[in-house]
Order: sequence, then C-alpha cells, then structure tokens
Amino acid sequence: MEIQVLESVTTSSDRFRFSLGLLAEAPSKAAAMALLNQRLDRARQELGPFVLDALSIPAPRSYSYGSGSSSSRKLERATTRIGGEVSRDNYDALIQLAGRLPGVRLQGMTSLASSSGGAALDDQLLKRALNKGRRRANDTASALGLGRVDLLRINQRSGVVRPVAYAEARMSKPAFRSDEAPKPQRSLTLGLDYCLR
Repeated sequence: MEIQVLESVTTSSDRFRFSLGLLAEAPSKAAAMALLNQRLDRARQELGPFVLDALSIPAPRSYSYGSGSSSSRKLERATTRIGGEVSRDNYDALIQLAGRLPGVRLQGMTSLASSSGGAALDDQLLKRALNKGRRRANDTASALGLGRVDLLRINQRSGVVRPVAYAEARMSKPAFRSDEAPKPQRSLTLGLDYCLR
C-alpha cells in the first residue's frame, strides 16, 4: 500500500530577504552604466545600516529601447538587482528607504524562518507525518480484515515555503508592519509504502 502524506506548519519569522531592482537610463550605454554606478553607490551607503549581512548584487545588464523616431527617442537602459536580509525592526525603514532612492524599485520582501527551533520543528513534522501514515494504513488493514502493518519504505521531501510579504499602509499608521507580513511555512511530504497482511 502506498500513502502520500503532507504536513505543514507556520513558523515564526525573525528577518526578511529583500530584493530591489535598480535602473538607470541615458542616451548612451556608457552614460547609463555611469548613472547606474552612481545610484548603486548611493544605495550601498543608504542600505548599509539596515542590512544584516553582505549585499548580493549581480553583474548589470544593459539594452536599448525606443525606436529613435521623433515620438520615441532611443535610450540605453542599465539594470541590476540588490538583495540582502533585514531584521524585523528595520522592515518598514527599508521599505521606506527603497521608495526614496532614485531608480530603485522594491521587488519583494520574503519572510525567513527563525533559525531557532528549526530542527525541532522538522522532527515534529516528521513524527506527525509518520503517525498520520500509520493511522491510514491501520484503518485500511482493519477494513480489509488484516492484522499486521509493516512500513517498508519512506520517501521524504521537505521544504520551506517563503511567501512574499505584501502590506498596505494604513491611514492612521503610515508604516508597513513586520507582524502583518505572511509568515514562512515549513512543509514535509512523505511517500510511505506499507505491507498489509
């Protein structure tokens, strides 16, 4: 008998991973890259006090857009991303800062599971999934008039689902609150093979 069991639990969050898009436009590729570098330097300085660890910045991309006609002039666009982690206390401050920096666009804030208790949570999920699988196998064996259930194989897949945090500013409190962000969810899927006899 094959049984598929899914268990999931919402976990506490103590930090967030952010992703910012950085953009610069100019008539030439060199000018676009120079402007992108200026904006990147400013972003590094402004973000520094809020970031928990080092920033992650991939190599920039550049491309042309526009037709070059009188109604749409041809421009060069240079882009990159800035990624990092921020604490709960600096959640709103980083969102507000991203809104003030030129050429910066907030692409997402992702809740990250608290580092404490992760192993205990995994153990709890495993026990719950095994117990659920055993109950289903015993119920099936009982319905068939069989008295013995042996577990033959376990195929385990686990993961952490980190939903992107969206929040709305309230008129009375014009701030994004970290406690309103969706909490991360840890999940475990077990494929269980039983021999019923």
